[in-house]
Order: sequence, then structure tokens, then C-alpha cells
Amino acid sequence: MNGQSPVPESPPVHGKPVLVAVRNEPKETRVLLCGDTPVARDALALKLNSAVDINVTGTTGSGMEAIILARKLRPDVVVTDLKLGGIPGLDMIRRLRSGDQDLAPQVVVFAVTDTDEIIGGVLRAGASGVLDQNASPEDLMSAVRLAARGQVMLAPRIAQWLVDWFVDQPCSSLAAPQPRHPLTRREQEVMLLVARGLGAEDIAVKLTVGVATARTHIYRVRCKLGVRDRAQIVAFAYQSGLMQPPAGGAL
Repeated sequence: MNGQSPVPESPPVHGKPVLVAVRNEPKETRVLLCGDTPVARDALALKLNSAVDINVTGTTGSGMEAIILARKLRPDVVVTDLKLGGIPGLDMIRRLRSGDQDLAPQVVVFAVTDTDEIIGGVLRAGASGVLDQNASPEDLMSAVRLAARGQVMLAPRIAQWLVDWFVDQPCSSLAAPQPRHPLTRREQEVMLLVARGLGAEDIAVKLTVGVATARTHIYRVRCKLGVRDRAQIVAFAYQSGLMQPPAGGAL
């Protein structure tokens, strides 16, 4: 039954059913929050939990404990600082994103300093959202929601850094990569939609197919390209010349 369809209320009045609207509840996004400062971590958890569609199911200041909690709690998104106890935040992100990509949580990194080494490391590790120290709690909520849908959100300065880095690469380092196996026409279409930032649900609507079918297409694209996640699909699309950096550096 469609959640927006009216349904009869029982008992009927004067022989006619009373119609009441049934509200669609937003899908809850489960979040694991990681940060090395307990006070800041707890305050951020309180802010995230104030959103009706976000539920912080666990918090930790340890990178190793974060990996254990991610396996136990199965969050949709891991929100993390890079300063963690036990193991560095980058190592934690790599371990989280190295498994089955259909089960691995998306990762949003906040309070990132804009140095080439740090930004490049976070993006290569497979983060779906990268926010700098100027990000607001509302920015973080938006990044969590987008990551849960398989989309990417970058702070403006980090997006600019990425475009500048791409433009500055010598032509020899941007030789068009080749997929391990040829893509079908539909798979090429899916690759380009992923590169434009669409998640599985949006791709399903765009192609008029089921969400499960869209996810299957994305999985096959990853396998044929020999990449492990959506971020690398995006990189492949740009490096192959099928997508071009936007004019003026705006993403």
C-alpha cells in the first residue's frame, strides 16, 4: 500500500468510511560517530540525533573499536575525524572500505585540514564525504544523507582542490584507462550517472528500473572496471575522458 494513499478508519460514520492520511516516515540512517574528543563527540551526536531521519547508534574515540562496532552495528554511514586512538583514521577508513562494497558503510570525514597529502589520502581511502573545519552541523547532516544514498559531498575548498589537481596533471599521467572487460551500453550509462553523483535510487528512477537492478548494474560496472567503490568509478570516468571537469571549478 502506498504510504500516501488514504485508508479507511474504523468504524465508519453514517455508513461511509472516514479517510485519514497516512504519513510516510523518512528512512532512518544509522550512523557510527568517531572522534577523539569525548565532549565534542557527544555534542555532535546530540545534534545529529536531533534530525528525525538520523540515528547515532554508537560512538567511539578508537579506530580499532570503530571497525569492531561497524561490523556489529552495521551502520549506513561512519562519521569520523582523522584523529583517533589505536590506529590512524585513514587506516580505519581503508579497512572499512576494503570489504564487500554492498555491506561496507559509507564514510564521511569531518574537520579535514586542506593539505594535499591529507585530502588525497582521504579520497583514495574511499570516503564519500569530506568536510573541512568550517563545516556546520547542517553541512554534516547533508553529507550523511547524501552518503547514505551513495552520493558524494565535498567542502567547497576541497572540491576546488580536486578540480585544480585534475587540471594540473600532465597528459601522460592521464592516459585513458581501459576496463578489464567491455561495458555494455547500459553499463556505460550507469557509469556516467554514478560519475554525475547519482546513487542507486536516483539511477533506478532515471532508467525506470528497480533499485535492486540499479545496484546490480553498479556492481557489474565495478567488476568490469576493476575498481572497488563509486569514488573510483568517478575517477575512471574522468580519466577516460567520458566526463570532463566542470567549467570554472564548480562541482
